[in-house]
Amino acid sequence: MDSDKQGLKLNEQSHEQTVYDYNMLMSAMNVSVSKHLLDENFTVIWANDYFYAQTLYTKAEYEAIYQNNCSKYFQQDPEEYAKFASAVSKALSEGKRSYESICKMPQKGGSYIWIKISGVVTDQKVNGIPVLYSTFVDVTEAVEQKELQKQLEKRSQELQAALQEAEIANREKSDFLSRMSHDIRTPMNAIMGMTDIAAAHMDNPDKIRDCLRKISLSSQHLLGLINDVLDMSKIESGKMTLAEELIELPEVMDTIVSIMQSSVKAKQQNFDVRLQHLRHEQLYCDSLRLRQVLINVLSNASKFTPPGGTISFDIEELPSASAGQAWFQFTVTDTGIGIKPEFLRDIFKPFTREKDSRIDKTEGSGLGMAISKKIVDLMGGTIEVSSGVGTGTSFTIRLPLQISTLDLHAFKFPDLKIIVVDDDVIVCEYTTEILRQIGIRADWETDGQRAVQKVLTAYREGRPYDAVILDCRMPDQDGVETAAIIRSNISEPLPIILISAYDSAEIEEKARQAGVNGFMTKPVFLSTLCRALQKYVLGEEVTGEQKGAADFSGKRFLLVEDNELNREIAVEMLESTGAAVDMACDGAAGADKFIASPSGYYDLILMDVQMPIMNGYEATRKIRAAAKKDALTVPIVAMTADAFAEDIIEAKKAGMNSHLAKPLNLATLVRELGKQL
Repeated sequence: MDSDKQGLKLNEQSHEQTVYDYNMLMSAMNVSVSKHLLDENFTVIWANDYFYAQTLYTKAEYEAIYQNNCSKYFQQDPEEYAKFASAVSKALSEGKRSYESICKMPQKGGSYIWIKISGVVTDQKVNGIPVLYSTFVDVTEAVEQKELQKQLEKRSQELQAALQEAEIANREKSDFLSRMSHDIRTPMNAIMGMTDIAAAHMDNPDKIRDCLRKISLSSQHLLGLINDVLDMSKIESGKMTLAEELIELPEVMDTIVSIMQSSVKAKQQNFDVRLQHLRHEQLYCDSLRLRQVLINVLSNASKFTPPGGTISFDIEELPSASAGQAWFQFTVTDTGIGIKPEFLRDIFKPFTREKDSRIDKTEGSGLGMAISKKIVDLMGGTIEVSSGVGTGTSFTIRLPLQISTLDLHAFKFPDLKIIVVDDDVIVCEYTTEILRQIGIRADWETDGQRAVQKVLTAYREGRPYDAVILDCRMPDQDGVETAAIIRSNISEPLPIILISAYDSAEIEEKARQAGVNGFMTKPVFLSTLCRALQKYVLGEEVTGEQKGAADFSGKRFLLVEDNELNREIAVEMLESTGAAVDMACDGAAGADKFIASPSGYYDLILMDVQMPIMNGYEATRKIRAAAKKDALTVPIVAMTADAFAEDIIEAKKAGMNSHLAKPLNLATLVRELGKQL
């Protein structure tokens, strides 16, 4: 090794002037030159002044800090060093004596330059290690220009793609507006036309009733279209928020099933609602938005399923690792026409609707699925869809919801034995499972005829059932027929409860004649089942149960509404319940009227929000701040054309108890008044 180094030193001395001149030449050309060993450190054994000038270190600093270890120096940026080392290794592995690489060269102080390294392996060796000559050319300007060009090209491509997307979106919105123009005019024409027809047949009550029914249906459809457009506007502006309130899941599902009844009955569709593994019924969420999502999906299922088809609605509580929270899965499956694969990927895009001759006459905004997806996203959940053309569609919605535990101790039962009869195995298993949770022995059967034999056998053997729960619709022998056979063979009192996925009013008389004692609507929740057993099996009074038609006789309401037509409608609705109604035309007059009245004079206040002089929020605050005994306790219900969560939140902040969206619906109005009173 010593002799090799001595030979190298003599060689350098003999060519000292040549090297010096070469060094000067390379420096003048902004090229640095180095000579180093091809070892694992790429040890520098000589470099010109410009090499050190490129690093921004002096020769002494470089040698002191890095000990001429080129790899240690370049590993300030390991990624760039790896490129350099890889280029050398690749060249040598391919039998080449030279290599080139462009990489970053780190500099003192954290900056860097781009350099082009060209190296040649010589025949010269030091201690058996080949010597490598390298040149380092500063190509920063060229590389940065190239990078800038790449960035400009990328940005240009992005802008071009954005432009294409904008053009597509504009076309979709234009198509949407064209469709909406038609879809809005259709119910409007029906409303105006039916009004004219009714006016021309004032002496024909049947004709007027038919016109009013069609006007009502068209109005509801028109309202749905308008709500979709308003919701999409809120979503696109980023202003949609969610309310968080304590809800009863049975009540929400009852509303949804009631809304769906007219659609599925009109098309004679089979509508099955099933519960699985539900442990919680009281939840915290935005009930309005939850209903909106589920009704959107169910309505689509009914709309695109032919008459006689089947729609299944499954509600399942999934295990959750988070305390105080549960995941709920809502699955809607239909046997409808299905969705084409090319549209399936765009189903949640706004302003789109599948182009298909099978559904071209189906009216709708085309926004329902996009709105549902946005709401589900806001709620922290997921929505998925699978479909096959001609085989039906399935939507699965999963939502994380805060839970409030139902107090099972409120339901106490003696030792009872009950049989559940339903042709759906899932319904049988779930219903018997929740019966056993509250200490009731339960059997189940999927066939009416076999159920009759089981009930009669148990009766004859002296171990009778204490109650029979029958599904209304079963093949071969339905629930009413089964009840009649049981009644004709057992003279002793045996409570029979009939369950239906539809409104039982139309079969109630026939069912009572067959011996049915009471009725329940699917889905059967634990709380509703317990209340039914308390009422029909134990004969107990059930608290909170609504009785017949609404009757608010003896109640006095204060209606605060600035629009004369709206006042007339609201007064007519309220007086139809037997209540007395006083009126005020703006918020200030309404607040003054309440303050001037004796304590307890008004049982409830209906307060419009948007009014001149003083709006509903301000009027409510004035009432709540009044020096009256009932100022803080009188129920105040907001009435507004806005049904967004932020409006509901604002109403509660002002001191209002609840919120009604316009246009007012008598059933909804009565239900809300009943809650408050």
